Amino acid sequence: MTSDRPNPETPPPTRPPGRRLAIAVLTGAIIAGIGFAGVYGIAGLGGNASGDPACRPAADLARKLTPLIHGEVAALMPAHAGLRIPDVTFQDANGQSRRLSDWRGKTVLLNLWATWCVPCRKEMPALNGLQDKLGGGAFEVVAVNIDTNNPDRPKTWLNEAGVRTLSYFSDAKARVFQELKVIGRATGMPTSVLIDPAGCEIATMAGPADWSGEDALRLVTAALPK
Repeated sequence: MTSDRPNPETPPPTRPPGRRLAIAVLTGAIIAGIGFAGVYGIAGLGGNASGDPACRPAADLARKLTPLIHGEVAALMPAHAGLRIPDVTFQDANGQSRRLSDWRGKTVLLNLWATWCVPCRKEMPALNGLQDKLGGGAFEVVAVNIDTNNPDRPKTWLNEAGVRTLSYFSDAKARVFQELKVIGRATGMPTSVLIDPAGCEIATMAGPADWSGEDALRLVTAALPK
């Protein structure tokens, strides 16, 4: 009777060097293809893969604003293709439902913040200052709190911090963050998106900024309709 097990003393057959090289190249190409597909998929979620034709003016404006992206707003990422921001919903201070489209016709700085986010708390007075200097008329800061516990805490904190010019908006289920995350515009906190009057992205900031400083005021003013 013979055994199906290989003889341990018999060395395994070897492939010719050329064949090994071909297999290695093919394997590398497959891995590279998978990697590229993954990166491309992420880029697609970012909204810059195709672009919304109706948002091209916002992308053109972003290019014009690029020389102003420095100093305190150096981390702003200008739009490279037309991206329409989802018509996210949240609540106002009275618990009434609001939509981002309620501000159509205005340039909006949509900001997501939470009391557990230290950089957010440091940024809020600057956003308050920006609203105080440029808010009303053609521009509005829409700061949406996404604390999921203790709904009174954000209001109390804003009052204690002297942030009283900003209108209060909240999303206790943090759906706004998730919707922006899906399109690649929310990777952490705070997140700010500068949006044109048609609801299209002009630029996005991941992290805090001195929004009431000269650099930010100059950039936001230049982004407003002439």
